[in-house]
Amino acid sequence: METRATIGVTGLATMGRNLARNIARHGHTVAVHNRTTSRMTSLVEQFGDEGDFVGAETVEDFVAAIEQPRAIIVMVKAGAPTDAVIDELVPLLDEGDILVDAGNAHFADTLRREKALAEKGIHFVGMGVSGGEEGALNGPSIMVGGSDHAYERLAPVVESIAAQVDGTPCAAHLGPDAAGHFVKMVHNGIEYADMQLIAESFDLLRSVLGLEPSEIADVFREWNEGDLESFLIEMTADVLAHTDASTGKPFVDVVGDAAEQKGTGRWTVQSALDLGIPVTGIAEATFARSLSGHTSQRAAVRTTFADLADLDPSTQREVERDAFVDDVRAALYASKIVAYAQGFDQLAAGSKEHGWDLDLGEVATIWRGGCIIRARFLDRIKEAYAAEPGLETLLTAPWFADAIGEGVQAWRRVVAVSAERGVPAPAFASSLAYFDGLRRDRLPAALIQALRDNFGAHTYTRVDREGTFHTDWAGDRSESSTD
Repeated sequence: METRATIGVTGLATMGRNLARNIARHGHTVAVHNRTTSRMTSLVEQFGDEGDFVGAETVEDFVAAIEQPRAIIVMVKAGAPTDAVIDELVPLLDEGDILVDAGNAHFADTLRREKALAEKGIHFVGMGVSGGEEGALNGPSIMVGGSDHAYERLAPVVESIAAQVDGTPCAAHLGPDAAGHFVKMVHNGIEYADMQLIAESFDLLRSVLGLEPSEIADVFREWNEGDLESFLIEMTADVLAHTDASTGKPFVDVVGDAAEQKGTGRWTVQSALDLGIPVTGIAEATFARSLSGHTSQRAAVRTTFADLADLDPSTQREVERDAFVDDVRAALYASKIVAYAQGFDQLAAGSKEHGWDLDLGEVATIWRGGCIIRARFLDRIKEAYAAEPGLETLLTAPWFADAIGEGVQAWRRVVAVSAERGVPAPAFASSLAYFDGLRRDRLPAALIQALRDNFGAHTYTRVDREGTFHTDWAGDRSESSTD
């Protein structure tokens, strides 16, 4: 077979298929392969007029069709299926060739694979691709980790197919080995928080004000004209305005309320725990999905407490429609800032732990278009890190600090109303608690330290002198230095 493809794509389910089409549309000859040959042939037959495809029925022909050093994008299910494809391809590759995993891989798997393939002289790239099916076809956000050699070979392709914002491609080489997949993981964690906050906003507007989904859609459309402008807010308005054709009911009312997840939110929380970074908003969003899926427990609790008296109206503050809508908007914005601040804290900690030297401003830049969490205020994050590269937290950047200062009382009112009315708002509440925890002069962690020393001799520090100390709680309660 004539060697003429610029790059190859194997794994032609929806994401791989759309990515291959995007590459071909931008003038790159792309070799395509799939374990089930019919998927490859249907792609070439249906979309062959969009660009130059080289279809390959066997993996040997597929590899032979790509110019050297070869660059191959693997777009299959994360985990064992990815390892199986890698094992099949590696014996056919030469030193200097590049294997790209563009799936939602756990970054630890990418670290393992990169190390193993580097010993064979093959460059392994973990490439995060965000934007879903539409983004893969028309311009995603692309987060690349790997060697300089690999990115030099990939850059003409990935930068041409990525979303473009202000003439800048939403694609970048973020660092070595697993940097790209780590950034994509945190992106998805922030996405979990963003969607949970939006869902809580919808629930509060409906449960407290009694608004219909179509009315709430109008509220979200209005919000999308201001600082909350984002892909997810726009999509929310679209979903809430949709009517189910078979029942005539609001579409959201005929959709099951047990949310699923593919694991990236859980990975984000697990990684944050390992790094010691409190991503409370992301964690609560992840747990809220888990809770929604425990349908038998939910049914049992509903039955057990069916006769519980209604909440006492005398304890509930009066709520005026327009004022409460404004309060929810402010609370959503403040909580969104917290979610991004926590995510960027995790990026900084992960970068330090693994030696990636992530440019956080660059991450914000490539998230401005193509990806699911693209939003107007990512420009603000980019500007914040440009002004202060060593920024301690996004919460202290002037623009974000002003936004939280202006909205904090509304935020408190919304959390109070949610508690008074029995409307769960875990992401709102945990985000507010996180903010209050950071701003407090003294935290009750002092008592926790004393308790740990009492039952386990774990020692403590003091505010009035240096060192670590232990009190003889079971004896005369004398204090001794442990330094």
